[in-house]
Amino acid sequence: MYCSPFGAALLIFSRCGCRFMFLLLSALLGYIYSLQLDTAPPRWVNFAHGLLLFLYQTFDAVDGKQARRTNSSSPLGELFDHALAFGSTAMCGRSTFWFWLISAITFYGATWEHFFTNTLILPVVNGPTEGLMLIYVAHFFTAFVGSEWWAQQFGKSFPFLNWLPFVEGITTYKVVLFLMIAFGVIPTVTFNVCNVHKVVKARNGSMPLALAMLYPFVVLVGGVLIWDYLSPSDIIRSYPHLVIIGTGLTFGYLVGRMILSHLCDEPKGLKTGMCMSLLYLPFAIANALASRLNDGAPLVDERFVLLGYCAFSGLGEILSIQQIAIEPVDIYLEYGYSHARK
Repeated sequence: MYCSPFGAALLIFSRCGCRFMFLLLSALLGYIYSLQLDTAPPRWVNFAHGLLLFLYQTFDAVDGKQARRTNSSSPLGELFDHALAFGSTAMCGRSTFWFWLISAITFYGATWEHFFTNTLILPVVNGPTEGLMLIYVAHFFTAFVGSEWWAQQFGKSFPFLNWLPFVEGITTYKVVLFLMIAFGVIPTVTFNVCNVHKVVKARNGSMPLALAMLYPFVVLVGGVLIWDYLSPSDIIRSYPHLVIIGTGLTFGYLVGRMILSHLCDEPKGLKTGMCMSLLYLPFAIANALASRLNDGAPLVDERFVLLGYCAFSGLGEILSIQQIAIEPVDIYLEYGYSHARK
């Protein structure tokens, strides 16, 4: 059956629209009631975060099988993760960026591994199922105990564990962050690299060429952290929503470009489009650096720079979705379904 590029794009938006609206509404609640993610929102907001996430996961599970069957899945529903909502619930402040980062690392690593192995390997306990369940349970739990529970010392949140060395005086959400890195991120990334190395070695390929596809993500994160370090306004603390949305949109573009390369059977290695999506960061870093030479005043107000960052990243993501919608259809029309499946 013929499907126009416009029809394919419309199909993607209709499939992802409901899920996207759930996440957007959750992010808006966090922005309204916790502008810098370091104050306690009303408890009903915590409950709403949990309910919206539960609905998101339910719709995603119902739609996922058909989307994969028709190759109509899109990173649109993947790029807005749940860090902003959790940051609001747990009063994480600037640490919300690190919660976003650890989820982004595992997602990017899984996509990169799938690019080479053609197999998406998920552990028994994984992010899309048990991980999301734990997050919305945390939201529901916080609706009863209050967000302050996460911001107090670990020894007060878990009195029966206050005998543990080093952690009893650390904020509860920071202990959770450290545990996620130690028992989630590090083992997952290790397995990703090992699995890709086995496949590349078996095919007599180049591991540096495979690792080159990780460079744009490393540059993205490094660029944002350098920008924050030089920033006179401490952008991650002052504008966490804008930083995470802009960086998340760029991240979505990088993931989408990798998915498209895999779908279209493009050669392995660094993609020009990935590098183009990072062109805004040098301007943002230069603007922050200028403040060091101008008595702490940047050339352009950093709030406007961040808004431009979100707009630039959003435009790149729209182009990525358009490519995912159109290019596989073009392949189908030119070479036939059997070639498109190779």
